[in-house]
Amino acid sequence: QVQLVESRGGLVQPGGSLRLSCAASGSIFIINSMGWYRQLPGKQRERVAQITSGGGTNYADSVKGRFTISRDNAKNTVYLQMNSLKPEDTAVYYCNLNQLEGLRLVNYWGQGTQVTVSS
Repeated sequence: QVQLVESRGGLVQPGGSLRLSCAASGSIFIINSMGWYRQLPGKQRERVAQITSGGGTNYADSVKGRFTISRDNAKNTVYLQMNSLKPEDTAVYYCNLNQLEGLRLVNYWGQGTQVTVSS
C-alpha cells in the first residue's frame, strides 16, 4: 500500500498563490506518474496536472501558464504551485500516484484538500 499525505489547502484571494505538496510513502515501486486532480460537488474529478517519471508534464488547458507541477524524486514528493488563482479554481484537490505493480498500473489517492478562491 501507498500512503499519500497532502498539505493543507486554504482560502486565497483571487489573483493570489498557493502551493500544495504531497508526500508518498509505503510500498513504492516503479512510479509511472504523479499528479493533481480536482473535484467539485456533483462533478467528475478532473486532472489538473501530471508529471511522469521522466519529468514530462502536462496540464489542463484551464490552468496552463498559471500552475506548475514539480517533483522531488528523492523525497517522493510532488508539488503544485498555483498562481493567479481564480474563483473557478475552487475545488477539492487530490494527489495521485500511479505505479507499476507486477503487470498492473495501480492508482493511489490522497485524502483531498480544499482550496477556496474568494474575496
